[in-house]
Amino acid sequence: MIKDLSLSLLNSYKSALNSYDEVLDLKGQVKPYWKSLFDTLETVGLDGLELRNKEIIEKLKENGVTYNVYNSENGANRAWKLDPIPFLIHEKEWQTIEKGIKQRAHLLDLILKDIYGPQLLIKNAIIPAELVFDNTGFMLPCFDLKQKLKNQLIMYACDMARGPDGKMWLLDNRTQSPSGSGYALENRTVMAKVFPELNKNIYRNRLSPYFNHLQQTVATLGNISNENPNVVFLTPGPGNETYFEHVYLSSYLGYTLVQGSDLLVREGFVWLKSLEGLERVDVIIRRVDDEWCDPLELRQNSLLGVPGLLQVMRMGNVAVINPPGASVVENYGLMAFMENACKFLMNESLLMNSVATWWCGQPKELNFVLSNLPRLIIKKANRKQGFRTRYCRLLSIAELEELRQMIIQNPKEFVAQEEVSLSTTPSFINGKLEPRFAALRTFMVSDGSDYKVLQGGLTRSSSVKDKFVISNQLGGISKDTWIVTDNPTEHYERFVVKKSTNSHQNNSLTSRNAENLFWVGRLYERTMSLTSFLKIVLDRLNENVNDKGQKQQAYLVVLLKSITHLTQTYPGFAEENDDAIFENPEPELFILINDLKKAGSIAYNIQSLLNTANQVSERWTSDTRRILNLLEDSLQSLKNTPSINQLSHKLDKLYTRLFGFYGNVFETLPRDNGFYLFEAGKNIERILSLISVLRSAFSFKNNEEVESVILEAVLENHHLLTQYRHIYKSQWSLVAGLDMVLLEKNLPYTLSALLDRLAYCLSHLPKSTNANRLGIDEKIVLEASTIIKLIDAESLVKVDADTQYRSELDKTLEQVYDLISKVTGSLSSLYFSHSVIQHSLLDTIEKINSDEI
Repeated sequence: MIKDLSLSLLNSYKSALNSYDEVLDLKGQVKPYWKSLFDTLETVGLDGLELRNKEIIEKLKENGVTYNVYNSENGANRAWKLDPIPFLIHEKEWQTIEKGIKQRAHLLDLILKDIYGPQLLIKNAIIPAELVFDNTGFMLPCFDLKQKLKNQLIMYACDMARGPDGKMWLLDNRTQSPSGSGYALENRTVMAKVFPELNKNIYRNRLSPYFNHLQQTVATLGNISNENPNVVFLTPGPGNETYFEHVYLSSYLGYTLVQGSDLLVREGFVWLKSLEGLERVDVIIRRVDDEWCDPLELRQNSLLGVPGLLQVMRMGNVAVINPPGASVVENYGLMAFMENACKFLMNESLLMNSVATWWCGQPKELNFVLSNLPRLIIKKANRKQGFRTRYCRLLSIAELEELRQMIIQNPKEFVAQEEVSLSTTPSFINGKLEPRFAALRTFMVSDGSDYKVLQGGLTRSSSVKDKFVISNQLGGISKDTWIVTDNPTEHYERFVVKKSTNSHQNNSLTSRNAENLFWVGRLYERTMSLTSFLKIVLDRLNENVNDKGQKQQAYLVVLLKSITHLTQTYPGFAEENDDAIFENPEPELFILINDLKKAGSIAYNIQSLLNTANQVSERWTSDTRRILNLLEDSLQSLKNTPSINQLSHKLDKLYTRLFGFYGNVFETLPRDNGFYLFEAGKNIERILSLISVLRSAFSFKNNEEVESVILEAVLENHHLLTQYRHIYKSQWSLVAGLDMVLLEKNLPYTLSALLDRLAYCLSHLPKSTNANRLGIDEKIVLEASTIIKLIDAESLVKVDADTQYRSELDKTLEQVYDLISKVTGSLSSLYFSHSVIQHSLLDTIEKINSDEI
């Protein structure tokens, strides 16, 4: 006899139920597959569940999984939430669900084609004209857009929840640019790694076939003449709420992630602006809202789309998934007419129930809504008008009356839905298993004539007890979704194989990404150089604690001034007549470390590095993204440190993490144009920082004892101290030190070696003219390198007797500094020419619902 292991947890959970729950069938009995899950949960225990929950949180953080919330102060850092308890549906029930949602996908595809075609639904009064023509989702320029496949609605997602009859009910349609499948895949990956015990005695269908079907469909949409269609994934940019998913899916599917500025229309085609030149684009998977896709024909002030895109679509020279204009069928009001539309277009009834819906634009329905307002849910028919759903039973008498007047004044704008009792599902909340309302979003992709359904989906549960608040914008918690089978099923995946292995289009580097990689290199080195130098200065200050009011040590004065010159945070320590700042340098140093608003500070530089690295997230490996998360932790740690005395250890940790970031990037970035631009940026910044420190430290002569201490600090800062001591022992010579810092070729941090490395990187970038000739940037570096290699260290240290100024040293370094500063401008004109900065997503209310999950 098998012991009932799940008795404790299961009975405890059942006692908390006050509505229909996923665990129970219509007879009130526990479903067998849920029983198996509870058996495993019982063996793990609540303490084990808490541990798994913490591991999930940590894993999601490591993977950089975020869901940004518009207009939220911490939106850019909002962590994705994943419940350790999955959502289960048996395969037999899922087969019935599949039939219903496939039918709905076909119906919406037919409605979409009819609205932008013969408009028989409107002519035959099946759908009120106002729900189409007054909807911002209806766009006349999209009327004549026709794509290659029979289905124009290529991707479709719908939200479902279990209704009072125990069956799944359809709650909402997503047709514009359905989001969430990437999060569903990430949820499955994290759960498999963190909680493998849950698989015990439970078989589930895989998610990967859906994504293979998507790749196959995309491949068929490419131009016939192109064996390997060039596919891009169009994102609004890092400000978008689901940007993580855009990066994740583009990388997983192997498509180039682009923004609108990366594309242009020329000669009837869409082209990708890459470092190698223009590359023709065949398919665009878009995550930009309909009206922002083409500023020439749709929203004129859009900087997110591609001017002329619609005309290229009309010519059949590019396919877009989904086509602009698809959002018209997301209209809530259309749900009231779906049954009649289904009978008219498909000659059959709906297989899946929808929530009862009334459009207030009809007198009978309006009277019903006004008479039953307290028990209904009110929405705007046009979801883009920024109207929050009103649960009328929660409103006060005054609020109900205000809403009533709004409906009476503009009845055609409003839709009412019945508030039904939906099912709950087990959720792990505050260390306990509690029932929470949940809804499932699943996804479909057309294969040309039929739809393939993801065997799972993105389930979201409410974090608030007894409230149906599942939106991630409002704090909803996601769940891994399992389609449970009685027996393991074998699945043989069909992979999309390119007909030619010579195409490298999917590895294209856009000019925008090229610039971002260049600046990631510069900002990394800028942060690294300042962190290193500040660590050394803080160590020297701690070794020579200065009593308040006493004059600071001469060498520390020089080092402190060098910091200001390095960061260009003038006046800072460069103020000649301000002795007080040298007597008590800690406040200025504190600002230079952790003031996020101080341009040039460590905190400012880290934030700039993280922002720029986020622009090219698709280029990083998972390990690199984890290190970036650690750098963000270091930033928060610096910001929260109350005094400079506590910063030394945190700077050491930051320094180690910066080294880890560079090492990981160096080992994992392919040796392509992106790598050489990254390295060029790093070397330019390293050269400039080295010259800045040398000029501020040695342009004016100090006594030998002071200069020996300064020389030691400079050598230590540039990782040359060990080599210097190995050669010269304890003999400090400025001539020997400068000779090493400037001319030694075998040490990576010397100026000569850095210039050679920079020249090597530039030589690997594509040439705009004859490949055998030096480019402008290479000529500049060659001139600077020649100046350095012809110097004589003995001559450089000569001093003007009156001013103690080393003019030859200072002017030589200044000349090289100016030359290397010009390289950035040269690279910009050669490689970084792209259109204006992307339009911010934070100032448009229209997109609030467009990509919401």
